Amino acid sequence: MAGRINDEDVKSVRDAVPIDTVVSEYLQLRPAGGGNLKGLCPFHDEKSPSFHVSPSKGLYHCFGCQEGGDTLGFVMKIEHLSFSEAVERLAAQAGVTLRYEQGGYSPGRQQGERTRLIEAHKVAARFYAEQLATSPEAEIGRRFLDERSFDQAAAERFGVGYAPAGWDHLVRFLRGRGFTDLELLASGIAQDGKRGPIDRFRGRLIWPIRDITGEVVGFGARKLRDDDTGPKYLNTPETPIYRKSQVLYGIDAAKRDIAKTNRAVVVEGYTDVMACHLAGVTTAIATCGTAFGAEHVKILRRVLMDNSSSHRAGEVVFTFDGDAAGQKAALRAFEDDQKFAARTSIAVSPGGMDPCELRIADGDEAVHKLVESASPLFEFAIRSIVDQHNLDTAEGRSAALEFAAPIVAQIKDQAIQHEYAVRLAGLVGIPDEGFVVRRIGQIARWGRARAQGQGAGGPGAPRGQGERRGNAPAPVAAPPSPVGPPLNLRTPAYLAERELLKIALQFPALVAPVFDAYGEDEFTAAPYAVVRRVIGEAGGVAAADDAFLDRVREAAPDDAVRSLVTELAVEPLTLPRRRQAEVDVHAERCLVQVRVAAVERRMRDLESTARRAEAQSGNTTAAEVRQELWALEQYRTALKERGAEALYA
Repeated sequence: MAGRINDEDVKSVRDAVPIDTVVSEYLQLRPAGGGNLKGLCPFHDEKSPSFHVSPSKGLYHCFGCQEGGDTLGFVMKIEHLSFSEAVERLAAQAGVTLRYEQGGYSPGRQQGERTRLIEAHKVAARFYAEQLATSPEAEIGRRFLDERSFDQAAAERFGVGYAPAGWDHLVRFLRGRGFTDLELLASGIAQDGKRGPIDRFRGRLIWPIRDITGEVVGFGARKLRDDDTGPKYLNTPETPIYRKSQVLYGIDAAKRDIAKTNRAVVVEGYTDVMACHLAGVTTAIATCGTAFGAEHVKILRRVLMDNSSSHRAGEVVFTFDGDAAGQKAALRAFEDDQKFAARTSIAVSPGGMDPCELRIADGDEAVHKLVESASPLFEFAIRSIVDQHNLDTAEGRSAALEFAAPIVAQIKDQAIQHEYAVRLAGLVGIPDEGFVVRRIGQIARWGRARAQGQGAGGPGAPRGQGERRGNAPAPVAAPPSPVGPPLNLRTPAYLAERELLKIALQFPALVAPVFDAYGEDEFTAAPYAVVRRVIGEAGGVAAADDAFLDRVREAAPDDAVRSLVTELAVEPLTLPRRRQAEVDVHAERCLVQVRVAAVERRMRDLESTARRAEAQSGNTTAAEVRQELWALEQYRTALKERGAEALYA
């Protein structure tokens, strides 16, 4: 049985790898105020960034889908890892040596499946690269690259390798490195043969496929010999670590320049990515044996920080061959265009050449010109459809309009839709522009009606689901209660309580020791009362140290409360930007507001008690109650006049 990772080593891993460094491997982060960062959530599709990261707290929280946690939790969630696998992965990045209890350390036995498969791919990639560089058999691969203007330095830059033509060269090599047959089969590197596992890729040129963090998760293999009866390109099959619909070749090398330039260039193949990067277009990426789809859109949007509220207009440029297949691929890309806030364009190279061929024929500058000459994808899609019809006849013009109009109707921006409707009328040759505009408007209304007929939450959605407008964060659900509607913890009634808890978690020294004297009953929202309790169980704010937040999260009775603690620890304080430095003043104001509200609630209860007592003859408690009311009135006045000073009196 695998041993348990030493607790001190787990803490060392958490401390060694900053959460913003880890998260930045998957999405672009920008300042969110108060030392926090924000980006587009990797766990749900959104158009405005609601995913916040607090480097100082080592926590993240999404105010849209409510996912949250620490660095290890993020890696577990996004990579679908177990706790030990996440620790092992971050430990490898940070150079932390892990100790395992209950039996010592044995890498082959202790490491999780994903970690082992990643390691197998890493070793295989080195094996392939060494074969390309030194093996006489690999001369055919070196010649293939040379014919495409890729030298040895280019091959090394992209990790290109060669798979020997024998049945089990790599299998035997990996066995010698301690990998089991089951691991080799699960990785997709090997496949079942008549006498056991054999190499999947044989006699081919190999491209390592890396995920967004730079880990090798699969391979693409190109046929080199005429006697190879397999497909031109053979890719790793679906495995626990490789999903072709969720991987973009070159994204690990391109992501920083994509974020920097706010542009991504989508090409069709591995050699096209290489050609673009070597030509200086370092934002090029490609899909891996599949069409560009919704999952690829999500990856690019996160890297681009592609949201409708961004002040920088991003761009996604698709490059396709000018032949019929290329045009068909471009039209498929158009179907995903509306999922981007960024401007989408298409670049079709002259003569139907792809970027690799264009670089060979005309040099690096030609690749640059191709990308810069891109035209809007809307226009390309419309022209492609119109060109398929005979516009010399009335029937042809009518058919062109009917096929192209739905494309224009899909454009969400009404101003752009109107402009393209007028342009379509000119392309088709219909003099009555108003007729074309009205026709497209009618089709657009039908589309919206169909969408609304299904309901925002989809068929069968509960009443009220999906009714929120825009991308406002969903209310945090209160712990289950037998009756009554769920609490909206962001209503003004709870604002002061929420702010005070945020300060207690983020800046405990500012409210110590007064906060520790506040009772649970001073927090009227049930979830906030529970958070107040777990803060106390963690030692209170007066005992806050570097491990304070960890103690509070561990004291939470369930995941819902733990998620709320994380959210409050990450959420920026509600302070105007010009007053961000006045956190101490804000803390005192919140302490007073929560206490005043509690005092006034108590006064209302006592007033009711006193009146009932006064209405009953012989009841002697009214005087005592009135005395307590008078004392509370004095206290409330002191709080309002002297502020936080009255709390220390």
